[in-house]
Amino acid sequence: MARVRSRQRLIARLSKKGVADHLRLRAGRPPDGPGPFSEAESRHGHAPTKRAPSTMKRRMLSVVIGLLAVPAAVAAVVASTVWSWNLPTHVPEPRVPADNPMSAVKVELGRRLFYDTRLSGNGTMSCASCHHQSRAFTDGRSLAVGSTGERTHRSALGLANSAWHATYNWANPALVSLEQQMEVPLFGDDPVEMGVNDANRQEILDRLRKDPIYPPLFRQSFPEDSEPLNMATVIKAIAAFERSMVSVDSRYDRYLQGKQALSTSEERGMVLFFGEKAECHHCHGSFNFNDQVVHKKSRLVETLFHNNGLYNVDGKGGYPYPNRGVFESTGKPEDMGAFRAPSLRNVEVTAPYMHDGSVATLEEVIEQYSQGGRVTTTGPNQGDGRLNPHKSGLISRIEFTEQEKLDLLNFLKTLTDEGFLKDPKLSDPWEQTR
Repeated sequence: MARVRSRQRLIARLSKKGVADHLRLRAGRPPDGPGPFSEAESRHGHAPTKRAPSTMKRRMLSVVIGLLAVPAAVAAVVASTVWSWNLPTHVPEPRVPADNPMSAVKVELGRRLFYDTRLSGNGTMSCASCHHQSRAFTDGRSLAVGSTGERTHRSALGLANSAWHATYNWANPALVSLEQQMEVPLFGDDPVEMGVNDANRQEILDRLRKDPIYPPLFRQSFPEDSEPLNMATVIKAIAAFERSMVSVDSRYDRYLQGKQALSTSEERGMVLFFGEKAECHHCHGSFNFNDQVVHKKSRLVETLFHNNGLYNVDGKGGYPYPNRGVFESTGKPEDMGAFRAPSLRNVEVTAPYMHDGSVATLEEVIEQYSQGGRVTTTGPNQGDGRLNPHKSGLISRIEFTEQEKLDLLNFLKTLTDEGFLKDPKLSDPWEQTR
């Protein structure tokens, strides 16, 4: 009853003041005129457009209907159209596709879809099944498992700060947006992940339409669409939610802002990391600790992939099928074993490591780089990765001391963003109803 009364008060307030005035106030504009853009709107391109009076009336009515249809806890979000990144000064604003601008309501919609098992073909799996918040949106498995129980070829990448990635997945230069990437787990059939196909697509959309919370959220998120609940808008909403997964408040970030000190060991590890002995920064030197970064003001975007000497199964540089890196799409020998360098943010909680999850701990990762590659002595994948002819020139024997290994490990742990791992805005909204 309290929630009903709260919703009634909100609708009454909207009716008394006028929906248009309410939205103007939320956007930081005066109620009696268009006024200047708010700072957030100027940054994100939310410029007002002139509409015919009938169009505006329909839009206002849509807002009221939407607020009546959703729970009170979501009603305030539904009324909000402005999005603000709230980034520290050392982090640039990400680039957002012009056809999928950010808004608070769209992010909320995407959050619900991200955690909804009804989005999979057999209704058993959600995006969150392979991307757990407590693990920085990885799943702790060597290889992810799809909705039919089939193992994928690679481990689930973390989603933190994916708004700034230049490409997606481990080794696909052609996937350059989150919207494109979403099609892989949704529709892919080798292996099957979410299991959406032409035969069940309409059934899945019907499941969403039957939940009273979804239609109004879709209408508010995509007001220009005559039929806003469709698979294309599902993808856009989830992509918007994934862009909202911002992790920039680790101890290292606070250190950069002068808010927190690092220990002596952590500082030594930082010097190693960014120095020429360890050379970690060549592949992990950006604010996001990777080397494929794109932001709002980017002009030249590099899409680098690296062979780090993990395998050498035939003595000629071969990697085990079907995980052979960019070579799978180009067929070029020099692309054998070339994979994207993942972000090291929250790396402490994203084990196991590498594209196939074959390295169990951070200590093993540091040891592998100390040796300039990995030697596999038994099994079908045996070989000396240190001698891989396609290995990056940046990967060579370093032979860290035990103290240097510990210092590097301690520094990497400063990249853990505890608030991100527990942020309620990124959590499962359906948890209490299950």
